[in-house]
Amino acid sequence: MAGRFPLPAFVITVALVLGVVTTHAQRPARFGAPIAAGGDHLLYIGTYDGSIHIIDEATETKVAAIPLKTGIPRSLTLSQSRTKFYVLDSTLEKIEVVDIPTRTTLSTFTLSEGNKQVRIRGLQVDPLERFLILLTRSATKQIDRWEIGDIALQLYDLAQKKITRTIPWPSGEEREGVNIRFSPDGKLLYFFGDDVLILETQNFTEVDTWALSRPIESGLGRISFGQVDDFNEDPGFFTGLFTIQDPVQNRRIMGIGRVNLVGKSIDFTPIGPAEGVGFAMAPDRKRGWGLMQQIGRYEFWAFDVTQRKLLSRTEFQGRPRMALRVSSNGRLLYVFQAGATIDVYDSTSYKLLRTIEMNADQTTNLFILPRPVQTPARP
Repeated sequence: MAGRFPLPAFVITVALVLGVVTTHAQRPARFGAPIAAGGDHLLYIGTYDGSIHIIDEATETKVAAIPLKTGIPRSLTLSQSRTKFYVLDSTLEKIEVVDIPTRTTLSTFTLSEGNKQVRIRGLQVDPLERFLILLTRSATKQIDRWEIGDIALQLYDLAQKKITRTIPWPSGEEREGVNIRFSPDGKLLYFFGDDVLILETQNFTEVDTWALSRPIESGLGRISFGQVDDFNEDPGFFTGLFTIQDPVQNRRIMGIGRVNLVGKSIDFTPIGPAEGVGFAMAPDRKRGWGLMQQIGRYEFWAFDVTQRKLLSRTEFQGRPRMALRVSSNGRLLYVFQAGATIDVYDSTSYKLLRTIEMNADQTTNLFILPRPVQTPARP
């Protein structure tokens, strides 16, 4: 096993948050006011009617739906090529592969068989789409009981359409949940824990370790990843709101951080005391927004990602269980989840502009993708 590597040195710049002004969001625009468009992409989201709804971002109307053969979707995992969804169904037993440009199902599979149920608790797609890494647990029905199997990491070969390997747990330690990521070329697998164990993807042996458990600066605790956004990031990077422990003041400190997996480095800048705030980044990576959700108090937080600082906190009339996406041009914020509506806010004034009505409750994350390139028909 390779030796442990220290984190690269970096300068921590403290941003003062005392000067941040908390304001209140404006009310919805009146009927007849000009409509601010969020861009010209397409919105994709899974729903309880057993399909993926497609919404035109420019008109904010539903233009199509992709019916799913496996029923209600629990989650959508986007391939690195952004041409396929890997859909996990609500029973956690079936996976469906959907081609985004043609809006068709390419294949489906389940690991359950006979009296044995196998539930898929998580999945990661190889960047080259050779295989899936699945976190599974089986339950076998006997005449008088259920026998629960061990939690397992398994490799599903997409070409052979079967499980071809069970990946040994690093250090022999089973986990109920895992955070794993691939390198952009698919040659390495990063297994996050106290430290990051780096495995090669031929035989899944450990080839390196990234010592994240070491403090980033003398006198500070280890860094912990919180809300992250890699949707608008380069492959191999992710940006988010991370926290560290200040042992002197006995408090958690929150900051904006960017992780480079291949370079094994973190660029982290503290911005103030830690609070539970979600995070979503604009496509240009210059701005980011967060959602603070407390009973009776909801706020938009605005961040300058380039300068690594908090710009503002704005109260608004939120709703229970919210998630956030930034429009393709960065001008609008989409608040969704737990219902059949998407609320559309201006990303500068935080005015509620309008609400997109859907005919089915949402069950998955929201994806904003460019319109597929139409290939001219051959004569």
